[in-house]
Amino acid sequence: MITLDTAQNALKTIYLEAISNQLNKQVDPVFSMIKQSSADVYGRNIIKLVPIGLNGGIGAGDEAGALPESSDSRYVNFTTSLKNLYGMIEISDKAIRASANDEGAFVNLLAAEMDGLLQSSKFNLSRMFYGDGSGELGKSITAIDNSNKTMTVTNIYPFAEGMLLDFYNNNVLDANMTGVLVTQVDVAGKKVYLDKVSATFTSTNMANYTVCVQGSKDKELSGLGKLFDENSDLYGLTRANYAFLNPYTHAFTSSKETFDETFLQQQLDAVEYRSNYQPNAIVCGGDVYYTVMGLFSTYSRNVDTMHMAGGVKSVTFCGIPVLRNRFESDKNIMLLNTDHFTLHQLCDWEWLTNNDGSILKQKEGYATYSATLVKYADLICNRPNAQGLITGLA
Repeated sequence: MITLDTAQNALKTIYLEAISNQLNKQVDPVFSMIKQSSADVYGRNIIKLVPIGLNGGIGAGDEAGALPESSDSRYVNFTTSLKNLYGMIEISDKAIRASANDEGAFVNLLAAEMDGLLQSSKFNLSRMFYGDGSGELGKSITAIDNSNKTMTVTNIYPFAEGMLLDFYNNNVLDANMTGVLVTQVDVAGKKVYLDKVSATFTSTNMANYTVCVQGSKDKELSGLGKLFDENSDLYGLTRANYAFLNPYTHAFTSSKETFDETFLQQQLDAVEYRSNYQPNAIVCGGDVYYTVMGLFSTYSRNVDTMHMAGGVKSVTFCGIPVLRNRFESDKNIMLLNTDHFTLHQLCDWEWLTNNDGSILKQKEGYATYSATLVKYADLICNRPNAQGLITGLA
C-alpha cells in the first residue's frame, strides 16, 4: 500500500543522493571542476582568508652569508553571504491515491517529478554560475507586443518555457508582473511569450525594465559575471584598493589583430604572467565557439579531445578543454583556472523538513503536497587575477 510516508521515505533514501550527485557533477563541465567545501562558513556568512602575492622571504646568498630576511605573507578576508538555493516539487493528493495500489505507477509519478526538478535545477544553477548575482535574465528588451503578450530580448538563452518571472521598473517591482509564466520561447525570433503583461510594460518604457527569476533579485550566486564586473566591489573589498581582485581582460580589435592559435596562446600567457597560474578551461559563448571550431578545422589536423566529469566530451587547445556555454555572451571567451574556485556551503543538498521531521507538506487550501530541496552556498574565487576574459569577438 503506497502512502504519504512511502513517498517521503523514497525521497530521503532513494532520490536525494542521486539528485545531489547530479546537481554537483552534471550542471556544467566547468562547474563540475570546482571543489565544494564547508570550510570558512561562519553563521550566515563565508569569511575566507586569502593570501596576496608571494612570500617575500625567499632568496639566494653566500655559503657563510646571512640568510634571507623573513617576510610576513599578506592576507585579506573575502566576505560574502550564503545564498539560499531552492528547488520544489509538487504532488497532488489525487495522484498519490490513484497510485496507492500500483507501485509501478507510483515510481513513475515520483520519477517524473524528480526529473522535472533536476532539469530545472541544472538549468538555473548553470545560469547562476555564469551570472553576476543580480538574478537578471534580460539586460536588454528590444521590443514589446502587448496584444500578443510577447517581449523580444537581446539574449534569449536564459529563458525557458515554464519559468516564473518578476519584472522590475527602474528597480521597483511591478506589482502587476510578479510570478509571470513563460508560456513559450521562440529562440530564432528571440521572443518570450508571457501569460500576462501590465499596462505600464510598453515599448515606450521597456528600457527601464529588468527581468529576474521569481524572488531571486540580488539573491543568486556570486558567479563569473560578478567576478568580471569591473564596476562592482568583490567579496566585500573595493577593487581599486587591491590589484589582484581584477581579472585579466582584453578587448579584441579585428582591425589590428587576427584571431588564430597564436592569439589564443598569447592571451593564456598573459593571464599566467599576471598571476603565475595558467588557465585550465576555455569557455566560449555560442558564436565564438563556432569560430574556434572553424579555426581548428582550418589547420586540417586531428582535433584533440578529452572526457570531462559528468560524461561531457570536449575539444582541447594545448591540453586545455574548450567548452561552450549558452549563458556566456556569444562574443566572449573566458580563460579560467578552476583550481582557485570553491563553492562554500553550509551543507550539501538536503530536503527541507517540517517541525515533525516530514518532507512533504500540504499546501494550505489545496489538495497538493510539496517538498523543497535546499542548499546554502556561495562561490568564491581566491585568485581573481588568475582568470581572463576576451571580449569583442565575432
